[in-house]
Amino acid sequence: MRRTWPLLAAAALSACVAGPPPEIATPVPDLPEGFAYAPEASVSAALDSLLPTSDPAFTDLAALALADAPTLAQAAARIDAARAGADRAGAQRLPEIGANANVTASRINTAQFGGALPPGVSIDPNQVQYGANLTFAFDPDLFGRLRAQERAAVARLDAATFDAVAVRNALLAEIASSVIDWRTLEAREAALREDLAAAEALARLAGVRERAGIAPGFDRVRAESAAEASLSRIAALASERARLSGRLVTLTGLSAQRVLALLEQPAPLYAEPAAPASLPSDLLANRPDVLAASAVLAAEDAELAAAAARRFPQFTLSAALGLLAFDLGDLFDDDAVVGSVGGSLLAPLLDFGRIEAEIDGAAAEKRLAFAQYRGAVFTALGDAETAYGLVAAADAELAAAERERAAADRAASIANTRFEAGLSNFLTVLEARRAADASGERVAAAQGRAMRARVLLWRALGGTPAEATPQD
Repeated sequence: MRRTWPLLAAAALSACVAGPPPEIATPVPDLPEGFAYAPEASVSAALDSLLPTSDPAFTDLAALALADAPTLAQAAARIDAARAGADRAGAQRLPEIGANANVTASRINTAQFGGALPPGVSIDPNQVQYGANLTFAFDPDLFGRLRAQERAAVARLDAATFDAVAVRNALLAEIASSVIDWRTLEAREAALREDLAAAEALARLAGVRERAGIAPGFDRVRAESAAEASLSRIAALASERARLSGRLVTLTGLSAQRVLALLEQPAPLYAEPAAPASLPSDLLANRPDVLAASAVLAAEDAELAAAAARRFPQFTLSAALGLLAFDLGDLFDDDAVVGSVGGSLLAPLLDFGRIEAEIDGAAAEKRLAFAQYRGAVFTALGDAETAYGLVAAADAELAAAERERAAADRAASIANTRFEAGLSNFLTVLEARRAADASGERVAAAQGRAMRARVLLWRALGGTPAEATPQD
């Protein structure tokens, strides 16, 4: 009975410091009912329709990048590390069974037993001890510390998985934007070559008129200047192509030759799909960065519970079963069997605030995680509002650019007809042609911005969902 008093006293003292973790409110942020810049005629279209999936260059580059992109390999390694942490935390809750064997040789001084030993009794000063044991240890986790640590590790695995989805979405968005920019360059070059052909035709006409003596040589020079301007803009596109191909090499891990070969595939004309319908509340379930922040918050909550559980006593069961003999031949005799069973109780008495400091630190980490979660939510909300607004603005710009091109083409045609009828001078024709030429390139650029805005919207609304990205 006397031996139980120390245990009871330890439990009583530990109860003085035991208690639940501090309460920290983590309410879901208030979200608006809808997006301010979402079009009124939103449709229930698939989110992936916003990507240029009809372009074989995008589909091929995306597939190759998903198979072996450097950024995805890094994300996969983080998932593996988090999974190992979750496995380790789960294993901590299971018994630990071990085995050991030993041979110990020792020499003693027989004088320690006194000088006068009974007749016929002698002590060998050289002793060899042989042993083999099976050991068992188990923490029943009475107060949930190990369970909380396991929950935290699993939540961090979820966070790593959602982070990998975010990396995957960013990679696909970058590839899609780069391919769109490449197709935009092709469309701009086609428009500029049409401008060049028109300018060269005007230069030839001005040359004929000059040689006939019915027009000054200045008209030919101005026409040739317009042709050179088109050639200059065409040449400038080469630097943009080099930048885009280098960017795709970085994203995909492919050689530049392979990237350029894939980009040379013909692509159908891009169509601007309608912006799909979505609600701000959908971001909480679709955005991988929001889901990752939520998982980190859950992990910090579990870490706080684990820190608070350290206030309680820790009870451990242990047992050992083995063989012990002083002669190798006696190791498997019945008398060589030894064993032990026990339990231990470890409780904090006076730690001078160590545990409370750990709890305060865990509580601060949880508050930080909640602030980061709120930041991720409002970042997602802002991204979606921006993307919807950019889609609407880019569509309006494209429509205006197309109207401008149609009007400029009509003006150029009228000016040419009036010039042939002698009702207008060559300068009027040249200026009308310049306006028409510039409008074609602007339409191509506006269409590229409209498609890029849709890629931004795809990513802002969550991109490829988490369940579509395997953890293995």
